[in-house]
Amino acid sequence: MVCALILGPAQGRAQERRAVNLSGSAQNLPFSDGIVAGNTLYVAGQQGTDANGKLKEGISDQTEATLEHIRQVVTKAGFEMKDVVTVNVYLSDVADFAAMNRVYTTFFPDPKPARTTIQAAGLVNGAKVEISAIAVGHGGSR
Repeated sequence: MVCALILGPAQGRAQERRAVNLSGSAQNLPFSDGIVAGNTLYVAGQQGTDANGKLKEGISDQTEATLEHIRQVVTKAGFEMKDVVTVNVYLSDVADFAAMNRVYTTFFPDPKPARTTIQAAGLVNGAKVEISAIAVGHGGSR
């Protein structure tokens, strides 16, 4: 087996990374809401909390708030929702799949991002849904 490594303009140097955090969200936590590296944004798992950090009730409200947090990270990083290329959805109960999908489809233009959806027992804070995303584009200039 032959492997080849093709280096871009940085010629093997580490890319600059920049943290993107929503006000009050990741303070005192060991992670950032998002990291921009080159033309790629990595959005950490977000949950459906209100302005006070309290989980919203029900899968639809949690999904909407979760995706709104993702939209805010994407926008703050200088990207757009159309730049999102892949999404990971973690549901505490797969029975919530259809309700989550009804909200999810309203947040992304066509073509929709590639997506993985799994049931994950024991999401942090007792959340019903957690979503992470990766965006690639011309963002990151902010």
